[in-house]
Amino acid sequence: MALKIRLARAGSKKRPYYHIVIADVRSPRDGRFIEAVGAWNPMLPKDGERVTIDADRVKHWLDNGALPTDRVARFLDQAGISKRDARSNPTKGQPGKKAQERAALLAKAQEAAAAAAAAAAAPAEANAE
Repeated sequence: MALKIRLARAGSKKRPYYHIVIADVRSPRDGRFIEAVGAWNPMLPKDGERVTIDADRVKHWLDNGALPTDRVARFLDQAGISKRDARSNPTKGQPGKKAQERAALLAKAQEAAAAAAAAAAAPAEANAE
């Protein structure tokens, strides 16, 4: 049985509240779970107590093979329970292929306009002397 440490949504519409639970990967998000080990209230201010975790039970389940989801792994890293690897995707912020082509055409047009401006300014300087 594959286990996950994940969030189960509670609370009303537009007022989210999440329980941190140990659940089988096949069970639904808000459905059956094995044990509740904490909570997350995103409506509280960031400097308040948004996350509560039972560290002993989380360590027990991590030792028994439960894997945390990305969001829960962040919480566990902040609490000092487990280490989360930093993620890096430097190509995600780069523009796509067509945007790069448009930028190259725009750069060529700007270079041509600058060259034309310099050529127009050169005879004017010669006439001024």
